[in-house]
Amino acid sequence: MESDGVSTGEHEVGGASVRVLVADDQALLRGSFRLLIDTAPGLTVVGEAGTGTEAVELARRERPDVVLMDVRMPEMDGIEATRRICGSPDTAGVRVLILTTFDLDSYVYAALRAGASGFLLKDTRPADLLTAIGVVASGEALLAPSVTRRLIAEFTRGPDPGHLPARELDGVTEREREVLTHIARGLSNAEIAGYLHLSLATVKSHVGRLLAKLNARDRAQLVVVAYQTGLVSAPPRR
Repeated sequence: MESDGVSTGEHEVGGASVRVLVADDQALLRGSFRLLIDTAPGLTVVGEAGTGTEAVELARRERPDVVLMDVRMPEMDGIEATRRICGSPDTAGVRVLILTTFDLDSYVYAALRAGASGFLLKDTRPADLLTAIGVVASGEALLAPSVTRRLIAEFTRGPDPGHLPARELDGVTEREREVLTHIARGLSNAEIAGYLHLSLATVKSHVGRLLAKLNARDRAQLVVVAYQTGLVSAPPRR
């Protein structure tokens, strides 16, 4: 799995185990995920949900660090469940990691817009799944540069990018706008540093300030903001 700053080993947030909620409508998969996660150092499952409604209720009750969320579930799909979890003050600190059978289908993109911090395919290797949970729990977006580029391509084909809520870039400096533009084009921090002739540490500082100023959860949300504000425009459709 390709990702900036992904580390392996034990997964902890502030010295405590990462608490995970598993949401999938297939009991066999939920059980498999629970067994895998509970046997990994620094990870523990705090609940299982078979529907989107159960996922929202359990997220509010358990306040997990990460929800492993399936897209297609009964009663309420994973997109709406993600929107409710990420949009509620009660679960503002809960991060959602989407699981899907399809690589960046419209469902997954909608979930990212709803506030999810990343996505994985269901055929992901177990070790990569565990690493992904740790990455998302630590506050990073699970979007490697190549994935970001595909996300951008999906955005340009999305059915309603023009209907996204308007956002402004007030308070963002010119240099930060440059960094945001390159993030939206799918460049990694190292690539941005080389392109703008900055140190990697400086780029990371700019990214951190952008996240704070734009109230974005992670890099995925910064890509969306860049398009919402018109800082970056989609290429003409063929």
